[in-house]
Amino acid sequence: MEQQPKGSVIRTGRCLCRAVTFAVRGEPRWVAHCHCESCRRATSSAVATYAGFAMADVEWTGEPPAEFRSSPGVTRRFCRACGSPVSFEGERWPGEIHLFVASFDEPETFRPACHVHVDEQLRWLHIADQLPRYAKTPRDGPALA
Repeated sequence: MEQQPKGSVIRTGRCLCRAVTFAVRGEPRWVAHCHCESCRRATSSAVATYAGFAMADVEWTGEPPAEFRSSPGVTRRFCRACGSPVSFEGERWPGEIHLFVASFDEPETFRPACHVHVDEQLRWLHIADQLPRYAKTPRDGPALA
C-alpha cells in the first residue's frame, strides 16, 4: 500500500501467476464475508471475503481479466492464465466492483464488518468473530456481494 501526496491510499493486488494486476485508489466502501453458494463455487472455498470499491477507483494494470456471466446481471472476472478469481460485479450495485480481499498485496489491512448470506453458510463452518450476520444481503445497508 502506497501513500499518495493528497493522502489518497493506493492498494495493489494480483492473481496467483501475476498476469492480472490491479491498483485501487481510496478506502473500500465496505468489507464483508459472503457465504452464498455462488461465491463459494466461484472460489472453491468455504467463504469469500470482498471489499467493495467504486469502479472508477479500480485500474487493471496487467493483463485484463477474463469475464464470466455467472447469472443474470452478474459478471465475475478471473485470470485466463491461472484461473484465479479477482472480482464480482452485479447490476444491483451500479458503478461498484467487489474485489477479493485475498488478492490484495496486503490483505491484512482490510477488516470485514459482517457476514452475508449466512442462510447458505456451510453447517460445519464456525467463525467466532462476533461480527453481525445477515441471512441475505442487507438492502438498506452496505452494498455486498
